[in-house]
Amino acid sequence: MRVLLVEDDLMIGESLSEALQDETYIVDWVKDGRQAILTLKVQPYEIILLDLGLPEIDGMGVLTAIRDAKIDTPVLIITARDDIKDRIAGLDSGADDYVVKPFELGEVFARMRVLIRRAQGKADNHLTVGNLSLDTTNKRVMMNAAPIDLTAKEYMLLTKFMLSPEKVMSKTELEDSLYGWGGEVESNAVEFLIHSLRKKLGQARIKNVRGLGWYISNNTANSNATSNSDANHPKA
Repeated sequence: MRVLLVEDDLMIGESLSEALQDETYIVDWVKDGRQAILTLKVQPYEIILLDLGLPEIDGMGVLTAIRDAKIDTPVLIITARDDIKDRIAGLDSGADDYVVKPFELGEVFARMRVLIRRAQGKADNHLTVGNLSLDTTNKRVMMNAAPIDLTAKEYMLLTKFMLSPEKVMSKTELEDSLYGWGGEVESNAVEFLIHSLRKKLGQARIKNVRGLGWYISNNTANSNATSNSDANHPKA
């Protein structure tokens, strides 16, 4: 899942960006409000983490601009402004939630999961496609109740597929879900990851539509994957 982090404090931005990447998010980090608005006009995100005290255009200005542009991406405000008037103003301007600095990373991640889940119309943090289940809280994948060992990139790609089963996704769309700005993308990276997932989940699980892309199928037939009994979390 791709996150836009809008934060001008270098120390907070670096530490939060690293922590988000450890949670298997793809993070694009901008440091002023103007760049945030320009970025959001060309790149979709699952969620925006927005500071209020920004240069160029402050966070409230960013929030107003993106809502006026009908960008409905969930926004979690992360700010040192703890006055109740600021909280009310942020929420009334279109923010979905509000966290005051200093914050606990666990709480930020939990609030992010809630907002993303709500935007996707999901009732909880579990995704299910056929005999596959994915726990987005614990980063755990199960098939026929047995754990499946995935790398971080495999987990990210599978999550993308399972969020929209039976939907055909292009190579560009899949690359955007796996790599942030400046990330080195090999020409066959997506194909390699799909090949790896098919070996673990079954050849029939991820299907190709020639010239258009790939999708995950609800059909479990011919899924002859083997599971790894000591798998729990995706590897880095």
